[in-house]
Amino acid sequence: MTLKQKITRTTLNTSFLAALFISLFFNPVQALAAGNGTNLPQFTDFSKSVQNGKAAELRGVYVSNVMALPVVQQPSNNAGYVSYNDGEVTQFGMASQFGNVGLLAHNHLSGRMFSQLAVGQEVRLVYGDGKTESFVVTEVLQYQALQPNNPYSEFRNVVDSKTLTAEQMFKRVYFGDRHVTFQTCIAKDGNASWGRLFVIAIPKADYDEFAKLP
Repeated sequence: MTLKQKITRTTLNTSFLAALFISLFFNPVQALAAGNGTNLPQFTDFSKSVQNGKAAELRGVYVSNVMALPVVQQPSNNAGYVSYNDGEVTQFGMASQFGNVGLLAHNHLSGRMFSQLAVGQEVRLVYGDGKTESFVVTEVLQYQALQPNNPYSEFRNVVDSKTLTAEQMFKRVYFGDRHVTFQTCIAKDGNASWGRLFVIAIPKADYDEFAKLP
């Protein structure tokens, strides 16, 4: 059995899913509003501002006309942590076990910018040593939580009404070839955790190759 198979088999059974959906089940708090994505710094200036010399550490995410946000890491012992600081996003550490990048934010804080993302937009990640990765948004997924107050709720796709279990949804958005997943809640009918928004972006090189296909 490969290491990835071992991780998949053991982690998705108990605490892994619990941590994921604690992260998904955001609790609203009072907060000051940040910008709405306008008047962003130039990418080169933003990149320099977030670098810290650590090559392996993701430090920032930039989408033209939408966001220029520093990325903070989850504490090693708290896989359900999501920052309550407006103007930053949290890297979902467990997604890294599958070779992917998860970016979390509360929907009343930086997560409100996630709803401005659209298919075809370029996403640039900045690492501590200044290295960058470029991705392109290919999917915007919205799910209704059938039991909003239950972290193990099933979720129904608002477009095709297909229902997924918590584990199935995790696999849908975090498994597979390398990609970025933006994750936040959807507020509706007075419920801040009514649903879940996932925005998927694949490497720009893969997107460009796909675009060349007849």
